[in-house]
Amino acid sequence: MHSTPPKTESAPRITGPLDWRRVVDWLKEDGVITSEEAQRTIARCSQGESHQHPLVRLASVAMARAEGGRPLPLEELTEYVARRSGLAYLRIDPLKVDVGRVADAMSANYAERHKVLPVQVTPQEVVVATAEPFIDDWVAEVERQSRRSVRRVMANPQEIQRYMGEFFALAKSVRAAQKSGGSASGSTFEQLVELGKTNKQLDANDQGVIRVVDWLWQYAFDQRASDIHLEPRREQGVIRFRIDGVLHPVYQMPMGVLNAMVARVKLLGRMDVVEKRRPLDGRIKTRNPRGDEVEMRLSTLPTAFGEKMVMRIFDPDNAVKDLDALGFARHDADRWEGLVRRPHGIILVTGPTGSGKTTTLYSTLKRIATEEVNVSTVEDPIEMIEPSFNQTQVQPQLDFNFTEGLRALMRQDPDIIMVGEIRDLPTAEMAVQAALTGHLVFSTLHTNDAPSAVSRLMELGVPNYLINATLLGILAQRLVRTLCAQCKQRDENARMEDLAEAVRPWKLSGGYQPYKPVGCVECRMTGFRGRMGLYELLTVSEAFKDRVTQSPSIDALRRQAVHDGMRPLRLAGALRVAEGLTTLEEVVAVTPPVEA
Repeated sequence: MHSTPPKTESAPRITGPLDWRRVVDWLKEDGVITSEEAQRTIARCSQGESHQHPLVRLASVAMARAEGGRPLPLEELTEYVARRSGLAYLRIDPLKVDVGRVADAMSANYAERHKVLPVQVTPQEVVVATAEPFIDDWVAEVERQSRRSVRRVMANPQEIQRYMGEFFALAKSVRAAQKSGGSASGSTFEQLVELGKTNKQLDANDQGVIRVVDWLWQYAFDQRASDIHLEPRREQGVIRFRIDGVLHPVYQMPMGVLNAMVARVKLLGRMDVVEKRRPLDGRIKTRNPRGDEVEMRLSTLPTAFGEKMVMRIFDPDNAVKDLDALGFARHDADRWEGLVRRPHGIILVTGPTGSGKTTTLYSTLKRIATEEVNVSTVEDPIEMIEPSFNQTQVQPQLDFNFTEGLRALMRQDPDIIMVGEIRDLPTAEMAVQAALTGHLVFSTLHTNDAPSAVSRLMELGVPNYLINATLLGILAQRLVRTLCAQCKQRDENARMEDLAEAVRPWKLSGGYQPYKPVGCVECRMTGFRGRMGLYELLTVSEAFKDRVTQSPSIDALRRQAVHDGMRPLRLAGALRVAEGLTTLEEVVAVTPPVEA
């Protein structure tokens, strides 16, 4: 949550509700809009809906700026009025609001009546967001009740209305959960927190627990989270979301409520609710706010303070994409298409955990899984159910591992096989045998770059002549955060020399359009929204095979791969920086240095 300082000049002596006509006059006086645009706005707003907030009303008519003619959106109008009225401007970031504390600062009815929303509570003050800068008759009462000073900030009226409903509904559900299935009326938040710290077991079917879990899922979908973490700590539980690869704290609650939430999710995932001493896995299906089905993979882990749960969200809209959406440059996309259309051989995808390997494989298999071919997978676990594949789950407790799964698949008349991961020699040998007998095999390895995958296979015990006979190509990848298209700005301080130094000895040519992150409501003030892949594609040529000896040199393999058309990960990232899609800092953080 970030705010901008107010103007230093004294605020005008105005009282009462904000008037849209006054705002139009201000915009005209300050040269933000022309006199003609002001007249047009007055004519259109005079016929608008009177119940709308003045700023919402003005934003709906899309006033054109005097410079450039770009429409003035609601957020910019709010920031402008904040400066004019002498208040600090605030973009509300729900992930940085302690919902329990702010909901205790005033009642939901009081906030609704005065159209205000507490967003931060410290021992000394309460920060309250308002969209009415000249109405402050509620301040004295809040200061008296909270025994803290009130600092008003100006925020988007639509955001205030939206988060008012979410924050107070969540707080109400947590309170209800803490009262063991009953109503929370008559108790303060602090009293309920103390109740939640007791050893009293809450029922997973309590209405309060059910509502909190439902809110948690919908909130995670709304925030584009890929993972939900429920983490037990010594004092209280913590909920965190992973968004664009970064974990964000969302809420803190007593351990009694967190344990009940974990039990509720385990119940819905058909997991053993009683078993808390060993890790468990499960799956669950629900729906996002748009009504689309979303699948989640559940995983629990016993920790020092209780059972930790992670819910990995697999949104079908994000899981399977075309190559352009994944981030493939045309150079690599054409070569990758050529590889996956080969009739037999092994194609490997490498990278650390969370680098998008599964998404790449699923998206690729989805493209080639026609009615004429049998696509079968062996996974641990099955990441997402895909109707066009035949998917098999590894079950080590039944001695059914990747090797056994592959052996069984070979008797199922497959055309294309995906092995979740090559972890040992027996699995690698079965993959090689499948490729030698006319199957196209996809799998993953954990290596830092593409050439290292050859060394990894040899470390597992695969002979070099079998690697040469079966290996078609290796794709190394990373995920990098992309700049928010709504708020990114040209970076005047960026130097082409810094980018060139990062990819030396490679040389860059073409345009250079560096941008920097700014932060807005769309990206939750991070400046980044979404992630894209960076790829390093090694294709096995005859010259490359000559270098795969019994003890190959990684440097020699890398030089040959580059000669055959491989572009290093760092170079792929630098090209995205030059296109203005991400920043050099992001690329350097996730990619290994370029080898000379």
